[in-house]
Amino acid sequence: MQLPEITKLDDHIIQVKIAMSYPLRWVNSYLIGGTTAWTIVDPGPRNPENELAWEQVLQELDIPWSALESIVLTHHHPDHAGLSGWFQERTGIPVWISKVAWSEFLRSWGAGNTASADLVEMFGNNGMPQDITDLLPAHLDSFLLQVTPPPVPSFILPGQAVMMGGRSWQTIETSGHAAGHVSLYDPQHKLMLCGDAVLPQISPNISLVPESDPKPLASYLEGLRQLGSYEVEQALPGHRRPFGGFRERTIKLLEHHEERLNAMLGRLEEQPRTGYDICMSIFSSKLTLHQLRFAMSETLAHLVELEQTGRAIAIERDSIIYYESAKH
Repeated sequence: MQLPEITKLDDHIIQVKIAMSYPLRWVNSYLIGGTTAWTIVDPGPRNPENELAWEQVLQELDIPWSALESIVLTHHHPDHAGLSGWFQERTGIPVWISKVAWSEFLRSWGAGNTASADLVEMFGNNGMPQDITDLLPAHLDSFLLQVTPPPVPSFILPGQAVMMGGRSWQTIETSGHAAGHVSLYDPQHKLMLCGDAVLPQISPNISLVPESDPKPLASYLEGLRQLGSYEVEQALPGHRRPFGGFRERTIKLLEHHEERLNAMLGRLEEQPRTGYDICMSIFSSKLTLHQLRFAMSETLAHLVELEQTGRAIAIERDSIIYYESAKH
């Protein structure tokens, strides 16, 4: 097995690329620490290959397991949080996550959860054909293995200072991509560990999810403005490579979502449409089931924002929700 790509960003921060599914291909994990104590931020999804990858990484870097002092999770998604329980079982170290993000973890994968059925129902009510929704439960349940065993969490509070690598990092809790998402800011070195809140080159997915944030796009835009107010020289994202121009990137993402809202509104001005109709007209028709799930949830997040801001109206016909322009 090939050693994951390891990049030493400075004396206290090491970027490790941990494999995940197409199209992103890898998630950025970060080792933050020094000679005697290390924190892992977002260890990646659990599978046998990634377990072996971490064993090889620690051996290559000459970091003993006993030097690991904590895991910090930016959010609950499997590609970020999945291996946290495995690390905790091996080492007994605390796993830090926001209270909101932990609630999302339990809502998605906790005992007796109905997240899969709720999402299927929401998609069906918004026009997704049954031959597609029938495929979703097995697809969604497949992620359970990536987050098993779940960790026993310790909670990060909004604004709490977290010590990593001898540096004090300020926690910034936002929503949109994932409720309870935590970014970590080092004001002394002007570093921002931003998880999936801000990504270079690609736009983070913003999803409407049942029983979660009812206005995810509004929450995300608010978080972008908040994050953009910090003075950042280098951003360390969850995907792609570390980047500069952080504030400018937040502005570009704000503009991107306004353009997408206008594009969807333009289609609604032509005629009433379901969320699935809009999704198919905005995104590629050659999406995998995994990509389609995200595209549909993102479409609904934008349509809800259009409705909540008075630009669109939701109407129900034969148990299916249609959206139309408020101008009609």
